[in-house]
This record gives sequence, structure tokens and C-alpha cells, in this order.
Amino acid sequence: MARGEKPLDPDGGPLFEFAARLRKLREQAGRPTYRELARKSHYGIAALSSAAAGRQLPSLAVTLAYVRACGGDEREWKLIWQWTADACSGTDTSVEAGADNRKGSGAKPPYAGLCAFEEADAAYFFGREKLTGMLVEHLKEKRLLVLFGASGSGKSSVLRAGVLPAFPGVSSLVFTPGPNPLEECALRLAARAGVAPGPVRAELAAEPGTFHRMVRQILAGRPETDSATDELLVVVDQFEEVFTLCGDAQERERFVAALVHAAQAPDSRTRVAIAVRSDFYTHCIRLAGLVEALPHAHHPVGPMTAEELRAAIVQPAARSRLTVESALLTTLTADAHGRPGALPLLSHALLETWKLRRGNALTLAGYRAAGGIEGALTQTAEKFHDALGDSRQKAARRLFLRLVALGEGTEDTKRRVPRRELDSGPDTDFVLEQATRARLLTADADHVEIAHEALIRCWPRFGAWLEEDRGQVRLHRALTEATTLWESLDHDPDTLYRGVRLAAAKDIPAQALTSRERAFLDASESAAQQTQERGRRSLRRLRRLAGALVVLLVCAVAATGFAVRAQNTVTQQRNEAVALRAADEAVLLSRHNPSLAVQVALAAYRQTRQDRTEDALLSSLSVASTDAGTTGSTPVGRAPVGHTPAVPADGRTLAMADGSQIVLWDITDPRRPSRLGTAEGVGLGPIQFTRDGDTLLGVDSDRTLRLWDVTDPHHPTVLSKRPTGHTDGVYSVAVRGDGRVAATGSYDDTIRLWDITDPARPRLLDTLTGHDGDVKPVVFSPDGKTLASGSNDHDIRLWDVTDPHHAALVTVLKGHRHFVDALAYSPDGRTLLSGSDDRTAQLWDVGDLPRHRALGELARHTDIVTSVAFASHGRTAVTVGIDGVVHAWDLNDRARPTSLARLTNPGGTVKEVRYLKADGTFLTVTAHHSVQIWYTDLDRALADACDRVHGTISRAEWARHFPRLDYEPPCPRRT
Repeated sequence: MARGEKPLDPDGGPLFEFAARLRKLREQAGRPTYRELARKSHYGIAALSSAAAGRQLPSLAVTLAYVRACGGDEREWKLIWQWTADACSGTDTSVEAGADNRKGSGAKPPYAGLCAFEEADAAYFFGREKLTGMLVEHLKEKRLLVLFGASGSGKSSVLRAGVLPAFPGVSSLVFTPGPNPLEECALRLAARAGVAPGPVRAELAAEPGTFHRMVRQILAGRPETDSATDELLVVVDQFEEVFTLCGDAQERERFVAALVHAAQAPDSRTRVAIAVRSDFYTHCIRLAGLVEALPHAHHPVGPMTAEELRAAIVQPAARSRLTVESALLTTLTADAHGRPGALPLLSHALLETWKLRRGNALTLAGYRAAGGIEGALTQTAEKFHDALGDSRQKAARRLFLRLVALGEGTEDTKRRVPRRELDSGPDTDFVLEQATRARLLTADADHVEIAHEALIRCWPRFGAWLEEDRGQVRLHRALTEATTLWESLDHDPDTLYRGVRLAAAKDIPAQALTSRERAFLDASESAAQQTQERGRRSLRRLRRLAGALVVLLVCAVAATGFAVRAQNTVTQQRNEAVALRAADEAVLLSRHNPSLAVQVALAAYRQTRQDRTEDALLSSLSVASTDAGTTGSTPVGRAPVGHTPAVPADGRTLAMADGSQIVLWDITDPRRPSRLGTAEGVGLGPIQFTRDGDTLLGVDSDRTLRLWDVTDPHHPTVLSKRPTGHTDGVYSVAVRGDGRVAATGSYDDTIRLWDITDPARPRLLDTLTGHDGDVKPVVFSPDGKTLASGSNDHDIRLWDVTDPHHAALVTVLKGHRHFVDALAYSPDGRTLLSGSDDRTAQLWDVGDLPRHRALGELARHTDIVTSVAFASHGRTAVTVGIDGVVHAWDLNDRARPTSLARLTNPGGTVKEVRYLKADGTFLTVTAHHSVQIWYTDLDRALADACDRVHGTISRAEWARHFPRLDYEPPCPRRT
């Protein structure tokens, strides 16, 4: 059902008439939903809905995309748009006029677009003077700087165009780590020293002090200079590549050790500046060589102030003798202020506005025609894509997917790809040239990469590609790495694919493979066939030997019984090993072939009934049941997609915060969810239902508390919205059982309590302080008298909120060795379960406060525990984590909890878990925002398994997973 739109302002002048015409066009098209329009046009829902809101004129590209999706006349609407633009601004804003400006100018743009500012661009780099000064003083004093900031916060630009020019006369070395950081480092140092890189690489791996000695050698070979400048400034940009691209933990640690030693040696001549994305902070503190230096070396990059934004907008234009319209300056500042990661979008919008300038003026009309901060990047990317033919669009998709490193508990990142990894051909070369010209990609003689990760977040078409092909991208990335290893080891046959990996790789479309990858798969297939032939020859020999053995056994009747028993034992052990291996393969298969995965797991369980095969069956069945496929854009047998989940007490409704909106789903049958309605917001974060499920609370990225009436989930309505007063991001929101009090936990180290008795007028009750770090989870006890809060200070604080106007600290639970990320109360309120970055979950007895004690520790995760939950009966709990494992626990003895099931999500990191019913059904949300339904009832799994199957396992597939076992399909074709 299409959602209702707000009435237009009849005093809106030309904008009112323009928006009214768009709405009429949508009516004539049958009122398609904005999600349907977004799917057809590849523009975001927010951009399309705001086009018909009547508040401002959308860009021409967005307008034509809207018209195209509704089946309108594009030529007619181009004239309507130009007439409206003229009427709004009183000036000629036609696209053709803007094009004339572009053709007639060879001037250097004053803005960098998606690319980082380089040292040569320092004259145009403004707005970060204060930060630059602090970083320069830090480097002069301490020699090692680790710069943390969100993607799009400007880390690269401030180091390259701010810090480097502040060290005149000092040699610099700027590089990104890539998949082989030691090799990259050796190449750069060897080139400066004029020696071969091979020995340098070997010495760096053997001794961290090599970097320091090489720098001294390089500087000793320079002409006589002022000793004050006789140093080397090393900038390691995009340091997160040591985690996303480098798979060798030992090489990663040695690279870090070399950098830290070079900066901290007593006679150091090196200053090291490292730029790393803030969501990789926890990865950094796991590096022994870096964790000790971090307290004195790290520095955060925050968002720009309004004054800094104005300088970044106006000063580059002034340097190029251009002016910025005051209306444009006001709009740009308002659009970018307070938005994390907005700088590349702002810079790109300014670059596109510069191309549409009128004379020497950058205008608001030009900015709107470019698409604004939200749409300029999408507009550029869509224009590039639309200009390609069908075959080249497919080549573009393959190219862009190859340039992404999929996140594991973090956002997806760009991937710097060697040109040798790309097949050179007319389509690929043309796409690469056009994408580089559009500044979507950057390329040099050796490498290609995405200009900025903002493209991954803000181009809907690119996001759709990643969602559709995520599993295949992982397979393809692993194939690329295996191919590189095979080539580096001179085609060593031991590195070839076999078994399930070879079978999975065959599912990658042939046109997506390079010639190198095809050669690797061909060699793998040939080796597999040779292995099968050797197996057949061995089987024939065994049969001949078996025949001889029969003759001998006939002669040795006394030994017959013993031999039979021995053969049975060997056969049983062999079959058990085959079943265990098949169980592991089933979990891997479940991402891209769930039907086959269920059959392999079920056959393995029937062959060998162990915990391992049981867990594999439950894992495969749960994953398969939620990823069964799609028809168009409507999931069929598949859970909804989103970021933050909320489930009311009755477990019948699911709310998912998905960017700028909340989507409500009916999950009465969680296997067949049906979409209900949507509620709008601004960059929605944590959400929570009241116990009765009639009201939903959420907090926007701008720290605004919103409440919706969801009594009719098909038509949720906004009850109220008000600023929370928090000075940093809000991590969590909780609602007391009586629905009268809510709590918000924030990165500003505080908790705020709210009176929501009247949801239309929420009131602040109290602010709780005491944590020495970011407040993360907050949760009320079932009786509503206590609030628990977890923090980055490693502590859990329990607060008496009986009188929420005057809340008081009751006690502090200490014991975790790292950040506390998750909390849950048992239904009786006597036990608290906490999850931490220290990879453990801990049970606490809190039934007689202020006295408390630690109970059992759940320590089976290999990475951060991200979420925990109790079942409604309190006898079981679930913990999930970045390791992709979903652990179900038996808590009948809370001092000694035992494992019920160890389920595996092959898609990687699991971020959230929520119980749905007392029968053990629960849902999880992955780092990539897909929702999966799980249960741990083995009898139900065995009964339902074959209902999830589409097509019986073939004899060839059976032989691949169960070699030398008789063909017994667990789900035979029904007649």
C-alpha cells in the first residue's frame, strides 16, 4: 500500500505547481510506492519522495528518473523543470547553459570531488586549520600519530594537504598498505635507497628495526641539508587495509612493529602518521605492537563546525576568483553540518555545482540542478551508467564489485586492485576510462580503486549490486586470492581448488572471470578429474585385493568373524569422517545453494548423529529458510532487511530501522513475513516498542527522540519528536515495562530518563552520570525498578529508577576486561546477562541488590559478543558475535551453563538477536542488515527439513559430498 503524503503548501508558488504535477503523474501511474519507484529508477526513496514534497526543486536528473518510473514524457518534463527553475530563481538555469560553462573552461576546479586533497592541492584546502595545527604539534612532539575518523571525515585530506606541507624540506613517503603491507613498504624504501626490494622485504619480516635503519641509510645518502629537516615523514593512509585486504596476521603485526619502532627508536629520524577508519579501532587494539602506543598516539577527527564548513566552501572559490551565492552557502552549510561522512559528498556536490556555474558565480540553482548533497553523487554515477551500452553496463558491474572489500563486522570498504587482476578488453577499458573521467574511480599505471567509499554508501544501484551478489562476491574474492597464490608458487598443484570449494567456484558466472581465474579453475578441474581417476583405479585394485582376501578368508574360517568386525569398524569410521566433513560443507553451501545445503546436512546427521552434525543441520535449515529467494523486490520466504530490530512482547510484529524509515512486518508466521507499513525518520538508529506494542520509540542520527503510534501498523503516525539533549550519538533506547518511562544511552557518557506517559509530549526526567566512557546498552529490569547500563569503561552500572526523577546508583558490576556491548535481564529479573568485546558473555546474580556476584561465564566466542537475549521462560539464552556464531545456552544451572547448539551464520558477523517465542524461535540481524530466523528444536528441524528443499540432490552432487557411500537422497522426489 502506498503511504500517504503530506498536503502541499498552496502558497508554495511554482514549487507547489511542480510538485502537484508530479503527484498527479504518480496517480495516473496507479500510485506505485516510492520503494517501487526507487527500484525502477535506481534513485533513493528519500530523493524521490522529496521531489514531490514541494519544499525545493529537485535536480533535473531526479525529476526525469521519477517521470521515467511513472511512464511520463521526459521531453515534456524537461521543459516543465526548466520553466520552474527559471521561475524560482529568476535566472536561466537550463542544463544547456551549464554545459556551455563546462565546455568553455579549462580552469582547474577548486574542489576535489570524491578524491582526497593532495599535497599539490594545499592552496585549496581550507577549514581544517585548527585540526592541522594540532596534528603538526603532535607529530613534532611525539613522532607517532594514529588518526581515527569516520569514512568521509577528511582524514586523508588533512594528512596529505594539511600536515605534509607543514613540514617543508622534510622528505615524505605516502602509501596505502594493500594486501601485502611489508612488500609495499619494502618497494617504497628500496626505491629511495636504490637497492633491490627482495632483501629489504625479507629483512623487514625478520627484524622490525630494519625500517629504522633503512630510513637512516636513505637520509645519509641525501645531499647536505639542514639537520632539522634531515628526516622522513611517513604517511600510511587507509590503514584499515591491513585488516580488510591482508590475510596474514603475522605480516600485519610485523608491519606495525616496524612502523612503531621507527618512530620510537631513541635516535629516530622518522615521523609516522597513520590514518584509519574509526570503526576499526577495536581491530587496532588487538595488535600488540600498537596497543601500547595508542594512548599517547591516537587523535580523533570530528565533524567540521559551521565556521569550518563555510571556509571549506567559500575559500577555494575565492582562490579561483569565484563567488558563492549567500543562499547557496546557507543551504550547503545546513545540509552538511553535523552529518558524519558528509565531506566527500559536499566536495562532489560543489564540484558539480562549479561545472554548472553562471559566469564566476556558484549558484543555488546550479547546486539543485546538480542534485544537491544527497543526489549529486547518485546523479553523476547514474549518468555514467546510463551512457554505457548493455554489454558495458555488465562490465561496469563486474568492475565495481571487484573494487570492494566486503566488511566483517564493519562497513564495506574500497579495494585497491592491481591492473594485472583485470582482463584488458574494449568494454573494460572503456568503462574504466569513463568512470575515471567521471571521478568515480582513480587509476594509475599499476592500480585501480574507487575514488571514495561514499560511492558504496550513496549510489543505490551499487548498493543493490552488492546486496544481490554478496555471497558470490565473497566466493569470487577468495578465487582471486587463490589464483594469485597459485601463480606466486609457480602453479603448485597443492594450491588448487578441490571438493566443495571447486563446486562453489563453478557457480560464478564465466563472464565475471578473468583469464587468470579461468586458467586456475581449469587446472583445478583437471586435477580433480585426475584424482577421481586415481580413485577409480585404486577402487579396482581394492576390489581385486578384496577378491583375493575372500579366498584367503575362506581358507581361514577362524579369522572370518574378526575380519568382518574389523571391516565394519573401518567402514563406520570412514562413514563418520565423511559425514562430519559433509556437515561442515553444508554450512558453507547454505549461502549460495540453501536447498542442497539442507539435504547434505540432513544426510550427514542421519549418517552420524553427533552435536556437530546436529548444529550443521540447524544452521543450514535456518539460513536456508530465510534466504530462499525473491520475486521482483518482494521477499518470498525471506526475512526483511534493515539495520536495528525491535519486537514487542507478543512477538507478532517486527520493526526494522532502515536508514531514513522504519518498516513494520507481520511475523505471526516468521517464515512468511508480510510487510505492513512504514514510518519516516532521519538516519534512524536504535528503536524499541512499548510492552503493549502500540507505541514505538526511536532516536535519529541527529539525536532526536521520536515516538510513533503503531496501533494500526499499516498506517503508523508520528506522535512527537524532540531533541534528546545528548551531545554525541545515541547507542541505545529502552522502555520500562509499564510503558511510562524510557531511557537513552549515549556516547556522551550519559543516560537520560524520559517520561513518555503522554507519548505526544515526552519530558526529560533525569540525567545519569558516572560512566567514564561511551554508554552503550541500557535495559530495564522486568519490574521496572532497576536500570542496567554498559559502557566502554568496562563496567556495568545498576541504577534505582523507582523514582525516575531522582535515580540513584545502586552498585557497579566489574569483571569484563573490555567494552560492554550487550545486556539482557532474565524474565524473573534475578539474573543479568552481559556481552563484551573481551569475547565473553557473563551471568550475574542481581536478585538481592546491592549485593551481587558473578555466576557462569559463556566463553565460546572468538570475537566481540555483540548481542544477548533470554528466552521468555528464562531457561535458555542466545549470544551472537562478530565471529558469525550463534550460541544457544542451557541455563538451568546458571553457575555452570552448557551449550545447547553452536549455529553458524556463513554470511559473517551477527549484530543483534531477539527472541520471538517460548519455543526457541529467535531472529538475528547480520552486519549487512539481513534478518534470519532460527530455532533449536531438533525434532521440528527434522520434520520441516524436506519442506525447504527445491529439487532432489543429484547423484553427482551426492558423490561429491559423500564419496563411496550409497546414493540415499534424504528428500526423495515425491510422486
